[in-house]
Amino acid sequence: MKRSRRILILLVVLVIACAGTFGVMQYEEKKEQIKNSDEIILELDSDSVTSLAWEYESETGSETISLAFHKDGTWLYDDDEAFPVDEEKIAELLDQFTAFGVSFIIEEVEDYGQYGLDEPVCAIRLETQEESCEILLGNYSNMDEERYVSIGDGNVYLVKEDPLDTFGVTLSDLIKQDEIPLLSTSTATVTGIGFTGSENYDIVYEEENISAYGEDDVYFTKQDDESLPLDSSRVKSYISNISYLGLTDYVSYNVSEEELESFGLDEPELTVTVDYTWENEDGEEESNTLVLHISRDPEEIAAEAEKDAEDSGAEETADAGEETVTAYARVGDSQIVYRITSEDYENLMAASYDDLRYQKVFAADFAEAYQVDISLEGNVYSLTSTQEEEGDQTWFYQEEETDISDFGTALKGLTADTFTDEQPALQEEISLTVYLNNENYPKILIELYRYDGTSCLAMVDGEPVCLISRTQAVDLIEAVHAIVLRQ
Repeated sequence: MKRSRRILILLVVLVIACAGTFGVMQYEEKKEQIKNSDEIILELDSDSVTSLAWEYESETGSETISLAFHKDGTWLYDDDEAFPVDEEKIAELLDQFTAFGVSFIIEEVEDYGQYGLDEPVCAIRLETQEESCEILLGNYSNMDEERYVSIGDGNVYLVKEDPLDTFGVTLSDLIKQDEIPLLSTSTATVTGIGFTGSENYDIVYEEENISAYGEDDVYFTKQDDESLPLDSSRVKSYISNISYLGLTDYVSYNVSEEELESFGLDEPELTVTVDYTWENEDGEEESNTLVLHISRDPEEIAAEAEKDAEDSGAEETADAGEETVTAYARVGDSQIVYRITSEDYENLMAASYDDLRYQKVFAADFAEAYQVDISLEGNVYSLTSTQEEEGDQTWFYQEEETDISDFGTALKGLTADTFTDEQPALQEEISLTVYLNNENYPKILIELYRYDGTSCLAMVDGEPVCLISRTQAVDLIEAVHAIVLRQ
């Protein structure tokens, strides 16, 4: 009997609880009505906004980021009007509020805390001449994948376009960076490059130069009034390094004379001046000049020089590995100075004639060759060819058809380790004269001399050029032996 009474009591309690829950649900449903909507809740003319401020917690929650800007003809940073504001980026922030639409409306809200709006993750304040508005961003609804938002009208909204996606930025994201043109595009042509500082010479663009090995040679420099061809692929690679230089990590946006000195940019290590033309949208040619200053941290240079002096004469016991340098760049007279990566610094400083000249001993197109005379070990050998259709060649040695593909590969594989103007002091290993169907270079004489156990000295047309690996010379000699011994 007692057991039946207890069960009855529990049933009554359960009924009352269910009724209470149902009543609360009905009350909440009445109090907070949720409905779909495509309503535009805010329409602001971005040009009419005179001030913009917002604050939000960093992703780690360790700090609150606060930013504020006002408009006085142009957008200015409240804390320092010298800061170069990127007005396009400010416009992008404001554009989303020109027609700020929602997907859900929650009306008659009393508990903003359940949406994270009592302590919003971000508060955005906008002002025009006539009105002001505060937009609060609350929790992110994982179920709907949308953000809860309040604009102070008593409702809560769910928005598909989360304003935090654009407002979650730092001051550095809003700086108006110096622009470097894309010089390596098909519509742009670099007509000249000048180097001053660690390098002092000029490069000119000429499509028809009597010093060109082939039609791809369009960049030249002069030494002692002689026009010297540069490897166009290396010059274009250098130009590409400038075009894609990542100027994003600024260290000063209003640089002083003292700062310039501390960055080594009062007297830059290297200044690169690039003259270029490009085709505008109307198909008309325009021209401009880019000036880029590069320097390494002066204290770092001094410390390295001191270390080198201490280590002078001492035997190296370990590989120090790749060196990380602190380096800076400045565009023209810009007030912004950027830190650049070690890789960018090394790429930009690799601007010497030896860096940009042909690294191959034989720089011409071997497909233009029709005869090769070879002097090896006191013997002279001659290879000749006949030109066939579609540029195919058949080569002969002693009137017998022969395959010289290994020889051609070995010849084109002769590559400089270091450039030198030393005259040969030891015996000749091999020499060859290549006759070409080339108006500028009808023949090229290449001589390889023994230098030491690992290197050979390469001479081209009687002038010392570079040291090459002895292995490459051996490959060339063996390729010749394979031809003459094959007969």
